[in-house]
Amino acid sequence: MMKSQFKDKFLWGGAVAANQLEGAWLEDGKGPNVSDVVVGIHKDGRYPALKWNATTNKWEISLDKNKVYLTHDGIDFYHRYKEDLGYMAEMGFNAFRTSISWSRIFPTGLEDIPNEAGLKFYDDLFDEMIRLGMEPVITLSHYETPLQLLIETGGWTDKGTIERWMKYVNVVFNRYKTKVKYWMTFNEINNIYRMPFAAGGILDINPIDKNEPVANLSQKSINQAIHYIFIANALTVKLCREINPDAKIGCMLSFSSCATYPNTTNPIDVMGTLQYRHQNLFFSDVMSNGEYPGYMLRQWRENDSMPEMVQEELDIIKAYTVDHIALSYYRSAVYSADASMTHDTGGAAGVKNPYLKSSPLPWAWPIDPVGLRYVLNELTDRYHKPLFIVENGIGLDEVQGPDMIDDQDRIQYIQDHLVQVNEAIADGCDVIGYLYWGPIDVVSAGTGEMRKRYGFVYVDRFNDGMGTLERRTKKSFEYYKNIIKSNGEHLFKSQ
Repeated sequence: MMKSQFKDKFLWGGAVAANQLEGAWLEDGKGPNVSDVVVGIHKDGRYPALKWNATTNKWEISLDKNKVYLTHDGIDFYHRYKEDLGYMAEMGFNAFRTSISWSRIFPTGLEDIPNEAGLKFYDDLFDEMIRLGMEPVITLSHYETPLQLLIETGGWTDKGTIERWMKYVNVVFNRYKTKVKYWMTFNEINNIYRMPFAAGGILDINPIDKNEPVANLSQKSINQAIHYIFIANALTVKLCREINPDAKIGCMLSFSSCATYPNTTNPIDVMGTLQYRHQNLFFSDVMSNGEYPGYMLRQWRENDSMPEMVQEELDIIKAYTVDHIALSYYRSAVYSADASMTHDTGGAAGVKNPYLKSSPLPWAWPIDPVGLRYVLNELTDRYHKPLFIVENGIGLDEVQGPDMIDDQDRIQYIQDHLVQVNEAIADGCDVIGYLYWGPIDVVSAGTGEMRKRYGFVYVDRFNDGMGTLERRTKKSFEYYKNIIKSNGEHLFKSQ
C-alpha cells in the first residue's frame, strides 16, 4: 500500500484572488482594475463595460445596468476576512494564497504616492494569517492591473509600465518584507494570447474598431508586451532578493495545457501537440531558463512579429530567473490536426478523451488526475526547480439547503489528484505545497458568476447578486481537514 510522501513542512492550504472575493471595489481609495469591468473575463473576448469616447479619444468605463458585476462586492472578504481565515485555520492551513490588488495600492497605477489605506488592509490581512499559523503566499498581479493605466498608456504594450510596476513592487516588498516569504509575479501570464485584456493587462489605445478594445492589437504588439513583462519579471526577482534574501519568488503559470495528448500516433498529430504545448511552455522556458527558446524565435521571425529587444534586456532576463514554478492544473486536453482547440480559464479543450470521466454539467471538464503527475514530472525534467501547486480544484453547481452539502465529487477529485501528487513526489518531483482553488466559494474568473462553486465553505450569494453572504461548511471541509492533519496519510485510509 502506498504511503504518504509529503514532507514534514509541506505547505497545505488554499488559494484565492483579490478580485474574486474582496469586493469593496471602490472603497478606501481603491481604483478600478481590469476585472472590475467584465462580467465574464473570457466571454467572447469582448469587454462591453468599456466604450470609446470620440471627444477624448479614450476608452471609458460604461457599466451595463442590465448586468450584475459580482466582483464589485465579491463575497465581502474585505470586511469578513477574519471570519473566513478562521475557517481556513480550522482546516489546518499552514499557507494561504491571495493577491495584492495593485489598484488598492496605486489606484490608477500612475501615482507617485501609494494609498495608505490599501497598504494597511494587507498589513492587517497578513498579520491575521500569521497569527493563525498560515504563511501568506502572495501574487503580485492576478488579473488586477489598474484600469486607468491601460486607458492612458495601453498597459504592458508601453515600456513605461515596467517602471510603474517596479514602483508598485518596491513599495509592497519593503512594506511586507517581514511578513511574506513566498511571492509570485504574474498569475497565469501564459494566458495572455487568449485573454490579453485581463491576463495580460493590455489595451488598444488607438483602435481601428471602436467596439473592440483588444481584438485588433497586432501579434507584434502582444509579443512586445510579453517581452516587457519578462523584463519586469526578472527585475522583480532581482529586487525581491535584494530586499529580502530569505524570500522565495516564483512565476505562476497555467499548465493544464501542458497535459495535451496527441489524438493519434500520426506524426502530424504528435508534432502538432508538441507545437501546441510550446505555446505554454514558452513562458516558463524564459522565466526559468532565462532565454528565448529557438522554437518561439522561429515563429516570431516567420510571422514577422518579433518584438524589439536589446542585449541589455536579454542579459537581465538571463541573470534573474525564478526560484520555483507555481502552477495551476485543472484538466488535460487532446490535440488533433483535424479539430480546433478551444480555451477557457481551466485550460484547453480539443477532441474528447474517451478514457476520462468529466465533472458534472454544465461545465463537464475532463478529470485527469494522472495528467497532474505527468505535468509535475515534465516540469521537473525540464527545469529542475521546486514546484508549487497553487491552483487545483473542481467547480460544481451547488445550492445550500437545510442540510450540509454532500460534495462527494469534490472529495473524490481531491483524493484522486493528491494521490497522483504523492506519486510525483515519489518519482522525484520537488513539490513544496498544494493550495486548493478555492477553499471558499468566490466569483468565477472564467464565467463571472457565483454558480460555479469550488469551496469547502459555501457562501450564500447568487448570480443575481442576492444572498445573505452567510458561510456554511460542506462535507469536503472535514475531508480536506483530515488530509492536512495526517499530512496526506488520510488519502490512503480506505486503500
